[in-house]
Amino acid sequence: MAARPPRPVRPRASQRGPERIRLIVWNTQEAETKARVLNEAGYDVDAPPLSAGTLRAMRASPPAAVVIDLGRLPSQGRDVGVHIRHSASTCAIPIVFVGGEGEKLDRIRALLPDAVYATWPGIAAAIRSAIDMPPSDPVRTSSGFAAYAGKPLPERLGIRAGAIVELAGAPDAFERTLGTLPDRVQLRRRPVARPDLILWFPRNLRDLESRVGAMAKRTPRGGLWIVWPKTTSTRATDLTQTAVRRTGLAAGLVDYRIVRIDETWAGLRFARRASRD
Repeated sequence: MAARPPRPVRPRASQRGPERIRLIVWNTQEAETKARVLNEAGYDVDAPPLSAGTLRAMRASPPAAVVIDLGRLPSQGRDVGVHIRHSASTCAIPIVFVGGEGEKLDRIRALLPDAVYATWPGIAAAIRSAIDMPPSDPVRTSSGFAAYAGKPLPERLGIRAGAIVELAGAPDAFERTLGTLPDRVQLRRRPVARPDLILWFPRNLRDLESRVGAMAKRTPRGGLWIVWPKTTSTRATDLTQTAVRRTGLAAGLVDYRIVRIDETWAGLRFARRASRD
């Protein structure tokens, strides 16, 4: 078998100025602190909160590497890595995952084996290695849903034991679609004071736009799923993934996960955008 050609080694920062790093950390204050760490290591750090425009910005102007913190929300960090590898225009960007532990970290390693895995004390050397030796044949995830293949629907939706889940506007018999639930889960079709998770099925674009502000204010820590009929389903609708994401962002939310529920429904999971105060 013919030997592979050597990977190109990029010039170091001292040869052409600081290299730009996209840092993704889920807490605003932590992002600022960790950005300073990377600045002191000689990198030009871009660390705004994650938004629908994040991948678009990467496609327009790829950073030298993307550094994703797994300390707080490893599943969300995994999702970002999946989306980066899924797009042809971003799949070759070196990814450095920082922190994380246990089975969740093991699953991310199995899904994205060509990323670099590091701890914060060793982050400078890890970034240098990732930039100097980018993946020669990047792993391309089959779709944004790849991380959830084979998992039960409640797990994909983030429904945990003991959770109170509000089903706002859900179709008849949606409880059967969910299948077997974790222990002590309560499903409620009427608004409850303190749900752990909300699945909202707006009827159409007008319904989405008129009610998203109120739903955003009620978004619990577990998140708000906005669910719409897929274009391949037989349900007539003017809702699309683009419209759902755009409307959610305009209401002060940020999406961080997408799930194919069944042959009819897909959903985006939103959280409230972190305050800078």
